[in-house]
Amino acid sequence: MNREILRLALPSIITNITVPLLGMVDVAIIGHIGDAQGIAAIALGTMIFNLVYWNFGFLRAGTSGLTAQAYGANDRQEYLNVLIQGLTIAGTVALTLIILQYPIGLLCERFIHSSEETIQMTLTYFYIRIWAAPATLGLYVLKGWFIGMQNAKTPMWIAIALNIVNILCSLLFVFVFHYGIAGIAWGTVIAQYSGLAAAIIIWFIQYGDLWKHIRWRDSIHWQKMVRFFKVNADIFLRSLCLIAVFTFIPYISAYMGDEVLAANTLLMQLFTLLSYIMDGFAYAGESLVGKFVGARDEESLRSVIRRLLHWGVALSAVFTIIYALFGRQILGILTNSKPVIDLAMEYILWTVMVPFAGFAAFIYDGIYIGATASKGMRNIMFIATSAFFVFYYILQPIWGNHGLWIAFLAFLCLRGGLMFLWEKKNVQCT
Repeated sequence: MNREILRLALPSIITNITVPLLGMVDVAIIGHIGDAQGIAAIALGTMIFNLVYWNFGFLRAGTSGLTAQAYGANDRQEYLNVLIQGLTIAGTVALTLIILQYPIGLLCERFIHSSEETIQMTLTYFYIRIWAAPATLGLYVLKGWFIGMQNAKTPMWIAIALNIVNILCSLLFVFVFHYGIAGIAWGTVIAQYSGLAAAIIIWFIQYGDLWKHIRWRDSIHWQKMVRFFKVNADIFLRSLCLIAVFTFIPYISAYMGDEVLAANTLLMQLFTLLSYIMDGFAYAGESLVGKFVGARDEESLRSVIRRLLHWGVALSAVFTIIYALFGRQILGILTNSKPVIDLAMEYILWTVMVPFAGFAAFIYDGIYIGATASKGMRNIMFIATSAFFVFYYILQPIWGNHGLWIAFLAFLCLRGGLMFLWEKKNVQCT
């Protein structure tokens, strides 16, 4: 079982690590040709797309869990239905985003507080990159489908190829054709469509014999779409709660001063690093739990849940030790500002506690998605998010930034603890 978990988790970890490379490459290139306005515009544009696309992360997660269950049940027609349903919704959402791009752009312009030059550069980037929406959301669905089919290597190779194309195109458009920030945006668009093309080609190579079994009209029949909508609506609401927490932290940190904002931003990077690793095991959980639920294999289901939690405990211990012993050195890699590092070290204790507080939430996200127990996951997220804000508003006036971190730890612990208790009676094969 451990071998199966690692077979799925390791490629997913590599895929996760490549995701931020898109933004890093864009920033690095504009940083060598432009000034602070260019870097700020890329950062703001990337933030806009992260907020937009994070809301539609359910296209990957929902597709993964439903596909894995159909795969475990050896129900060929159902996992083909899930693929067509996911792509249909992705295409509809992408078309809507393209149609509404100017209202969205005007809304972003209203809420961006920056110089006029930076705002205009941000909008240039946005109005070009928005045309990649069909490819980006289509890749969400195909990635989830591949993972549900117990195939984590294909998304990994697609992500690597996509990043290579992005780097080459951005370099070409910026340094050869001198398109500036527009060239960076076009490089990202071409990379996304290249990734989609690669995913489609690989699908036909690996699963082309399934094409003749697709029933287009049956797949998107309303009654068959209902379950897909129910599962994904719950995941969508859960994602909104996550966005609320993770956007509130930098938002409220800014009110505590630039130094606190900078320190919290650095410390949250340690959480992000943890998430890249833990999410790999969560994806393995989606795939394997879904397969065993679909196959009605209760013994294997219990076994994989235990093994996933063992991996979570082991990895949280490793990260805790690393952050406790080398926290300052890691922060030194991220910045050379000694005052910011010194301030961040005042709160490092809370970051050291994050791995143990948060590992269960990551692992159980994968378990719940694989079991399509989306309603329980949604309700627990509602409770944990409410608790986060209650703890913050009680503790922050007393302990300042320490209160924010305690509230964040409470959020992670409550999510993991409630998911552990709820799973015992509700995540089953029957």
